[in-house]
Amino acid sequence: MDPELEAFIPFLPQVDLNDPLTARKHLAELAAARPTPDVAGLEVEDRVVPADPEVPVRIYRPHQAQGALVWMHGGGFVMGDLDTEHLWAARLADGSGAVVVSVGYRRAPEHPFPAALDDAYAVLAWTVEHAAELGVDPERIAVGGHSAGGNLAAAMALRARDEQGPPIRFQLLNQPGLDDRQQTWSARNFTDTPWMNHDTIAAMWRHYLGSQTATPYAAPTRATDLSGLPPAYVATAEFDPNRDEDIDYAVRLLQAGVPVELHQWAGTFHGSQAILSAEVSQRQIAELSAVLRRALAG
Repeated sequence: MDPELEAFIPFLPQVDLNDPLTARKHLAELAAARPTPDVAGLEVEDRVVPADPEVPVRIYRPHQAQGALVWMHGGGFVMGDLDTEHLWAARLADGSGAVVVSVGYRRAPEHPFPAALDDAYAVLAWTVEHAAELGVDPERIAVGGHSAGGNLAAAMALRARDEQGPPIRFQLLNQPGLDDRQQTWSARNFTDTPWMNHDTIAAMWRHYLGSQTATPYAAPTRATDLSGLPPAYVATAEFDPNRDEDIDYAVRLLQAGVPVELHQWAGTFHGSQAILSAEVSQRQIAELSAVLRRALAG
């Protein structure tokens, strides 16, 4: 474990997704205690995307943006919202120079699959259709997310390919949860890792799937054909149950002819980039922005 991160582990709150309401409350309190992001260089606006039902979004517009990112927050499909994601969305927009459309998708277990994916996909279509209003090129729209949000981004890319839907320039997948089966080495053996462990991941999938059987749009690693997908950046954490499924997905993308940049961050755990004082966290956050900037460049 990175020593700067390890020092914080005794102070991290436990995540219990078996109690969604309490888990949401704890995440909201944690987010409220973080420093307020500097949005002086951004135009921030709350909007509602017309859909059934409507989807709340928060739009972060830097000056002279070239492209846009449809961004899905993490939280195991259960926690998180536009407010808890405010810091990260603002940092991405400021660091990358891209318009960031942060999606307030419906959460499980009240709204199991495919509610969150339907919400995110509706926002993707809206972003492409309103690119001129947002001041960006409709051919420079990326999708991305952290953890459960990374799952939604990968699923959106699969769905857009299969349905000849909105064009996606790039996938930004940060520690995504992609496989409901939990059969990889990291998923089986990381039973006491911080933030996310085997039991937490099991609860996440139970809430998200409900009584349904997983499909590739719910668990993208179940897709048998990964050809024709947008180029991807995949970031993994060493002590993360999702680690091995993410690495496997990146390799399968490569084998299908998809350009991939894969970064396995040594000494980190799931979501540890929230510990902003750690040097490795600062590098992780800066790299996400830099990768996105390059992907949406002319």
